[in-house]
Amino acid sequence: MADPVTRLAYQTLQQGKSLVGLAHKEVSTKLMELLAPAGAVPKTVPVPPQTLAALQASHGRLLEVDWRESVEGLYPPSLLFDAPWLEWASRYPLVWLDMPSTWSRRSERRVDDLPAEINRDDYPAYYLQNFHHQTDGYLSDYSASLYDLQVEILFNGTADPMRRRVLKPLVQGLRAFADRPASQLRILDVATGTGRTLRQIRGALPEPRLIGLDLSPAYLRQANRWLSQLPNELPQLVQGNAEAMPFARGSMQAVSCVFLFHELPGEARQNVLNECFRVLESGGVLVLADSVQMADSPQFQAAMDNFRRVFHEPYYRDYIGDDIDARLQAAGFGAIRAESHLMTRVWTATKP
Repeated sequence: MADPVTRLAYQTLQQGKSLVGLAHKEVSTKLMELLAPAGAVPKTVPVPPQTLAALQASHGRLLEVDWRESVEGLYPPSLLFDAPWLEWASRYPLVWLDMPSTWSRRSERRVDDLPAEINRDDYPAYYLQNFHHQTDGYLSDYSASLYDLQVEILFNGTADPMRRRVLKPLVQGLRAFADRPASQLRILDVATGTGRTLRQIRGALPEPRLIGLDLSPAYLRQANRWLSQLPNELPQLVQGNAEAMPFARGSMQAVSCVFLFHELPGEARQNVLNECFRVLESGGVLVLADSVQMADSPQFQAAMDNFRRVFHEPYYRDYIGDDIDARLQAAGFGAIRAESHLMTRVWTATKP
């Protein structure tokens, strides 16, 4: 039975996060117009009133689904409030202090401004750039320390509710292995970053073994810090390229992948799907979440276009026109289905 006090607390929290995100964007935009160098202010397209109304309605539906699935027992209501609030508050001033360098990088079109100490031969060429015009790209502890907070601001507090949409298909997909002890099942999170998705998965699935794969050692260090805070958690985090995963064929029963594909060129997307298929056991499930696309959400075209204009996302335009269903089929997956939640599209597919 739903607790009205908990529901009110959840609604209040989400409204507060939304207001903070909107206020941050408004103030930072005004400051950028006043103080930023020429060329730093991105040229955006007007967002029609009907698009804003559609976004607001979709936002409400997302939160309703998020609350309902917690009430149904898919994950505990405590997961709705699980975030490092004090740490984010302490780091928020750093977001502001970082803005001048971001504006300068955008103005000068410096997209490969990365730490000098990294070995560029360790990474694919498409990875060696400042996605989002972000300081150090994904290759420093400083970048990793700010990432989750920046994403929360970007999505007006809906990043975790959108991530949690992978939980239901993961839980349902693992029922194919109901004859085994849950502790023997393995879930791989591809491009795990700071571990936020793994932390959400652990809330819904307390027993399976969780593995996180990412290219960035700095982000894996942050993931280790976040995940090690959970009781009895021993994170298994592996540095590696999702195009050539260091795991045996058929060694996983489920694979998740969240917010990666829009930052990959098309060939790499297919390579990652091929690898997901390889490491899954027959009957295993892949749950892929990323930005909505033109085919499924044409009403959000202006928002998608502005995202590409404001942030350095070199593969986003190609991604929003890509046929992910066809790529899943080409990799060998079947039972493909998809649904959208606000600005996130979630695909579920199984390995025959």
